[in-house]
Amino acid sequence: MPRDFQGKIELDIRDSTPDWGAYELTKAPKDAPNVLVVLYDDTGLAAWEPYGGRIKMPTLQRLADNGLTYSQWHTTSLCSPTRSTFLTGRTHHQNGFATISESAVGFPGYSGHIPKSNASIARILRDAGWSTYWVGKNHNVPVNALSSGSDRSEWPLGQGFDRFYGFIGGETNQWYPDLAVDNHYIDQPYMPEDGYHLSKDLADQAIRMLRDTKQSNPDKPWYLWFCPGANHAPHHAPQEYIDKYKGVFDDGYEAYREWVLPRMIERGILPEGTELTEINPMTEGTFSPGDAVRPWAELSDEEKRLFSRMAEVFAGYSEYTDAQVGRVIDHLEKSGQLENTLIIYAADNGASGEGSPSGSVNENLFFNGYPDDVAHNLEMIDELGGPEAYNHYPTGWAVAFSTPFRMFKRYSYAGGSADPLIIHWPAGIAAKGEVRDQYHHCTDIVPTILEACRVTAPSVVDGVEQTPMPGVSMNYTFDSGDAPTKKETQYYELAGTRGIWHKGWKAVAEHGPIPIGLGNFDKDRWQLFHVDEDRSEAHDLAAEHPEKLEELTALWLEEAHKYGVLPLNDLSVPELVKLEYHLPVPVDGRYIYYPGTTEVQEQLAARTQQVSFKILADVDFTSDTEGVIVAQGSRFGGYSLYVKDGELSFVYNFLGIPPEQRVTTGAPSEGRHVVGVGFEKKGHGGHGEALGTLTLYVDDQAADSADIRTQLGRYALTGEGLSVGYDSGDTVTTAYPNRFAFTGGEIHEVVYDVADDYYIDIEREFAAKLASD
Repeated sequence: MPRDFQGKIELDIRDSTPDWGAYELTKAPKDAPNVLVVLYDDTGLAAWEPYGGRIKMPTLQRLADNGLTYSQWHTTSLCSPTRSTFLTGRTHHQNGFATISESAVGFPGYSGHIPKSNASIARILRDAGWSTYWVGKNHNVPVNALSSGSDRSEWPLGQGFDRFYGFIGGETNQWYPDLAVDNHYIDQPYMPEDGYHLSKDLADQAIRMLRDTKQSNPDKPWYLWFCPGANHAPHHAPQEYIDKYKGVFDDGYEAYREWVLPRMIERGILPEGTELTEINPMTEGTFSPGDAVRPWAELSDEEKRLFSRMAEVFAGYSEYTDAQVGRVIDHLEKSGQLENTLIIYAADNGASGEGSPSGSVNENLFFNGYPDDVAHNLEMIDELGGPEAYNHYPTGWAVAFSTPFRMFKRYSYAGGSADPLIIHWPAGIAAKGEVRDQYHHCTDIVPTILEACRVTAPSVVDGVEQTPMPGVSMNYTFDSGDAPTKKETQYYELAGTRGIWHKGWKAVAEHGPIPIGLGNFDKDRWQLFHVDEDRSEAHDLAAEHPEKLEELTALWLEEAHKYGVLPLNDLSVPELVKLEYHLPVPVDGRYIYYPGTTEVQEQLAARTQQVSFKILADVDFTSDTEGVIVAQGSRFGGYSLYVKDGELSFVYNFLGIPPEQRVTTGAPSEGRHVVGVGFEKKGHGGHGEALGTLTLYVDDQAADSADIRTQLGRYALTGEGLSVGYDSGDTVTTAYPNRFAFTGGEIHEVVYDVADDYYIDIEREFAAKLASD
């Protein structure tokens, strides 16, 4: 209650006095602003038109022309970590989000669990009188809370949001997304052939929520966190937006860098004299070869055509999503809310290098440590951006869109952390169309919002003492472009990369991120840059100023201890997978799943990668039986057991690489039968994939077999979970239509058995530990 009851209670209500004031909700300060935060993914400073880039962003440009453009605003260089800072105002390590939630390991700074001492901006504003909404990407729910039976305290509603509509994980198919509403998963409302795209759907939902709140509580301000899937892979966009950019990137990524830098200087984003860094600036052996850039001049004509097309798709994806944000802005203007809405439009990290040096038509290859095949990618050029592809541009475009800096997403150089930020608030900011040059960081966003809303962060929430916010409010920059930067120090750490900015100087360790597995952090070479004079971090001054470098490296370690940064982690994919959270295997190694249930998210499902396994289904068959018995994954990696045209088939789609691996036999026409497969692992391939024999069974009879390979890592970064009686999201195989629900019989249960392989692996690991003692 806002205050204690002050009425009078007697035996008879006639003699008593009510006090509704004790039960009224807290009201926001008079004329308090609404807050709209638009947070894109994977966008470097040089991509968008307001910063000098070639990607048209009409909505963003409109806001920039009537607001402020920030030239030295920074992020953590990865999505989950940055988003956690937007959520709580604390550093990503304080939030337990040193990495993406899917790669969490059991240390305080890396757990993927936000402590109760870090209450969210939504909780603070809701308690202060705001309605709170979250639409779009989440990526801050712990992996052990993803399933339908999990605790919901760390889902958006548990974090203080009144409503949520979006996807829980790090990415999703834009044509066939993994969707959740409030505290439960749902199917998408309509299909791509009917005009569906996630960006459009999210804008529809955001506008609906804003209309709901205004028609029922017209005087109540609101906070809306709008997080589209863009610009994260897969790069999916309507064809008409892709076609807008035909030929725009034909000159290549190195030429783009030369072209965009003068425009960034002209717009005041970068100072005169800023220099380009090299496209491959790091010493060989200090970073993963998968993050290297192939010089444009060394590409074949066909590769240039493919790489240009990948950039066109990315640009179309970005502009299309900006158009959907524009629909939200138009709604605010038409409803008279735009004037007093604080709009923060930003991106969460630099351009992504996860497409490898040659680009990808299936980004899941990156997450499985498996190389792309350029020849196959070329065959898919006309499918880029559509449902048949899960595409991502090559590293060269990541460097180009992060001009003029070194590297890109995941790195502690500015290429990973320097991001676009535009703030628009007509009622609170008199200046229009100006650039702000003060140095700031994503931990400064929550303090900025609270000051604008005239709300003080509570010291205690639900009886838990709150961790002080380390950020600095940016509101002093609203009306003063010449005001000196109030921030003094900002550390950086992401997946083993390290850096620290302090009063205009920056030190960076030359050490690549996961999945390089270098270790030896104490032997790293540190570089020193005078950022006030050298914005692009082009000139290493370590030799000229050893005392300054020593000061900054010591300060980095001090900050690391202060904010829970250690232990540093740059493990390779196979080693990291071992430390990530996995649902504990039952003693007997058996999992049981049932029909008519929500899909089981991958991190909480029986693991069929890298192990021997059995999948057996208890099914009543009839002559009309058809559909999926059990499936997991999508056309970009996964498996499915199904009946079609009288045949029982199991397909294992290895990372979307044709041909599909398949075993088939005639399906029973009547009666109750146990059908399924067994995979016997016999070894490993050159990229860590498991090799072995897959056998299809009907009852106790082997009906077909084939030698196959199974994936090292995930079937999907998010969504595409284990589903009984249907295939959720995008289909695993082209052999059947979307969903392909089971009919003409009854599935009683599906049993997974991984016991044999599980115990063999444990024995081997235990023996290895004994041998090393």
